[in-house]
Amino acid sequence: MSVRLYVGNLPKEEINRDELHAIFAEAGDSVSTKVIKDRKTGKCRGFGFVTVPTDEMADEIIEKFNGHMFQDVALKVEKAQPRSKSQGDEEQQQAPASNNPAPRRAGNKKPRRGAQSQAPEAGAVQPDPRWADQLAMLKERLAAQSN
Repeated sequence: MSVRLYVGNLPKEEINRDELHAIFAEAGDSVSTKVIKDRKTGKCRGFGFVTVPTDEMADEIIEKFNGHMFQDVALKVEKAQPRSKSQGDEEQQQAPASNNPAPRRAGNKKPRRGAQSQAPEAGAVQPDPRWADQLAMLKERLAAQSN
């Protein structure tokens, strides 16, 4: 099974796959590389990937090339995080898991103004009881003004 390595801290200039491959060429011919580029500008986004055939080779490459100087910057080499199934592009990395228990809406869109809200569930947020009297009076005043 092949192992994918993340290569970060690449210079954000015109870097192509051959330049990145030249760095890792001494590791063997079984190494493949990919530089992630910006779609609009075509320049490197600052990272790429190296794929190697075995875990042992991956560990050797990490040990040897992590901190390796390339065009006056130290490379960061580590095992790549697996992509989540919802991501389609190779350029997107897995986002860190949040501790937010609230479910996300489909499409991540905000609800429309005037959209009817659902009935409050048990445990839903209720108004502060210390202000219940003032809230009731305010509701009465608003109802009187609209009539």
